[in-house]
Amino acid sequence: MLESLRIKNVALAPDLSVDWAPRINLIVGDNGLGKSFLLDLAWWSLTRTWAGAVALPLKDGAASIEFVLKGKKSKSSAVVSKFRREDQTWPNEAKRPSMVGIVVYVRVDGGFSVWDPARNYWRKDPGRPAAYHFQAKEVWDGLDLGGLRVCEGLERDWVNWQEGRKPIFDALEKVLVSLSPPGERLKPGAPMRLIVGEGRDRPTILVGSQTVPVALASAGIRRILAMAYFLVWVWNEHRAASKLLGKEPDDRFVILIDEPETHLHPRWQRSIVPSLLTAVNSLAASAEASAQIVLATHSPLVAASVEPIFDEAKDDLIHLALENGQVKLQQGGWTKQGDVTNWLVSDTFGLEQARSVEAEQAIEAAEAFMRGDKTTVKGLDSKSKIHKALQRLLPAHDPFWPRWLVTTDQVGTSK
Repeated sequence: MLESLRIKNVALAPDLSVDWAPRINLIVGDNGLGKSFLLDLAWWSLTRTWAGAVALPLKDGAASIEFVLKGKKSKSSAVVSKFRREDQTWPNEAKRPSMVGIVVYVRVDGGFSVWDPARNYWRKDPGRPAAYHFQAKEVWDGLDLGGLRVCEGLERDWVNWQEGRKPIFDALEKVLVSLSPPGERLKPGAPMRLIVGEGRDRPTILVGSQTVPVALASAGIRRILAMAYFLVWVWNEHRAASKLLGKEPDDRFVILIDEPETHLHPRWQRSIVPSLLTAVNSLAASAEASAQIVLATHSPLVAASVEPIFDEAKDDLIHLALENGQVKLQQGGWTKQGDVTNWLVSDTFGLEQARSVEAEQAIEAAEAFMRGDKTTVKGLDSKSKIHKALQRLLPAHDPFWPRWLVTTDQVGTSK
């Protein structure tokens, strides 16, 4: 489990620290401020590998990454890695890191990265992989690594589990139920032949009364199917490897997700985070099971979805903002907003109005006119011009109309 992270002179941040919450960490902020970068650093801290490009320091000054992890029984001491410019690397300590459980990184490009203590930590052989990295296509078609077939991929595994009536398929069905959008259960259909001349069946799902091959499902459904498959596959492979090694399997998960709202309808966005917790709990078999989720999002609906389950002792909002040209990180500022519109105009997302840019400008001009100030919006320098702009941009039921009409003495006139 992640405890803390501090970076100095890395990327846009000369000095940035974060204390990770033990359950949900919701990272928000504008584009380009480092939300995905924080996920990359979290992955590196947990696994000592990079899921993508290596983090690079600022041009000047010594650069360092310091982190603290919590193992199964105790908290480890701080680990510090100082960037070595001569070979462009972040050296690791010689001693083995704390064992943090299974780590899954759900990347925004459709790829996944996995670190499994049974296969990447407990093994002693020199050929032990540092982690498993799947490109989007490999999630579906399988992964070969060093001449070894590591994973058969979603399509083959799904059909093999289903037709073999294996217990792992029951686990997949449970996870699919947990991750389903409200009122629309993701239910596997019967495997079917899809391509002429291909000697295998493909998995399907039921959409209403229709049977749809998963290969032809929508982008949103495919992303959730991939997430469900990966959780189940990782869980199962960890147990299989643990048994071969004579070890007790670990029931802890750290899940890193970049933009879980990608391709999802708003109805689905507002349930995905609680659903993910439910899905992990459906796999757990012991009282020691736990999940820590770190996610980066641009969606106010994802933020709103956390409100019913948010616990200040377990969860936190991590807000990145740009101040005087430098990235600053704020924590502990969680406040329920209720309506999604309130999230949009909160400090978390920072809009002045939850409207189009043009409507926002027209209302700002109207506000200035009602205060007796000179408007700075070009072309909106009189009551009539502002009124015409409001007529064009606002619906008749907009809540701004009563105040504008009353203040400008237009009650009873036709808009």
